[in-house]
Amino acid sequence: MLSDQKGELTREQRKELAARAFEIVARYDLAIHEYFNPGKPVGGGHKVKHLRYGENPHQQARFEGDPEKIFRQLGGKEISYNNLVDIDAAIQLIGEFSEKTVFAIIKHTNVCGIAQRNTTRSAWDHALAGDPESAFGGVLVCNSEIDLSTAEAISEIFFEVLIAPSFSMEALTMLKSKKNRILLELIRQPATTVMRKSLLDGYLVQDADLGNFEKWEEAGGRESGAAEKQDLVFGNLVCKHLKSNAIALIKNKQLIGKGCGQTSRIDSLRQAIAKANQFSFSLEGASLASDAFFPFDDCVRIAAAEGISAFIQPGGSIRDKDSIEFCRQQGLAMVITGMRHFKH
Repeated sequence: MLSDQKGELTREQRKELAARAFEIVARYDLAIHEYFNPGKPVGGGHKVKHLRYGENPHQQARFEGDPEKIFRQLGGKEISYNNLVDIDAAIQLIGEFSEKTVFAIIKHTNVCGIAQRNTTRSAWDHALAGDPESAFGGVLVCNSEIDLSTAEAISEIFFEVLIAPSFSMEALTMLKSKKNRILLELIRQPATTVMRKSLLDGYLVQDADLGNFEKWEEAGGRESGAAEKQDLVFGNLVCKHLKSNAIALIKNKQLIGKGCGQTSRIDSLRQAIAKANQFSFSLEGASLASDAFFPFDDCVRIAAAEGISAFIQPGGSIRDKDSIEFCRQQGLAMVITGMRHFKH
């Protein structure tokens, strides 16, 4: 650059180089500060906590932030990198539900069980029933107090973390009997409005995926019934917290089958149906939520053959009419929301 410009720089080039120089100095000074003051924030900034390791034992890791503003640890071992990732997913999920009582089980950031019931114990029983196999070693979260009856039921399986807004004294004493169980009292929901992801030596920054639907367009062969509406609203929120491509099968506000992280939507549906069949759930009258549109009518045809009677999806495919027309012919409910919920 200097030779091309005969040793002269423009004002903009000097500003850019000055910014780079100060960034290098800042990183250097921060590294020295961290060496002498491990974990201490700089000028009131984020706390830094070094973790045992990252996703795998050969990866070093640290957390920069102040989780004590979000939760208080009441018992258990030191929280790991993977624990934090699942804890974040669990807290984001439970924050979607204002009505009590919702209990959810998270495994590798995906929902593997969730239900809404009148009591904490019943919500737990139905969340676990959705996929008791995947629940092993999971992160559990509830938006109601954990009582002794629920604590006793939960203790029948191995779990890593339990998050709730409160615990009864009897429940807490019982749960602490195993010293490695991580018990977290949820103080408040994170004020997450912006999401960041590092890649290509840089960062992606986007608005958080807030909300459930932009519109409620009944486009099928009939309007969804009262119970179906509740399941569709519930299912769409569950689906939002599954990795794409995502399908959630809901019946009576209980997740009875899910497919996620598949390379085709039809594979996610097959996975969801297989899960429901594995644990002997009837799909007759169930509702289906999809995080994105159906590019063909194959999914609604397969689902209808299993007895699924109501669908919710964002729409937006040039072939939306194929799925809509099938639902109209078969007298099935289909709601178009206008809001996609991809999660990569």
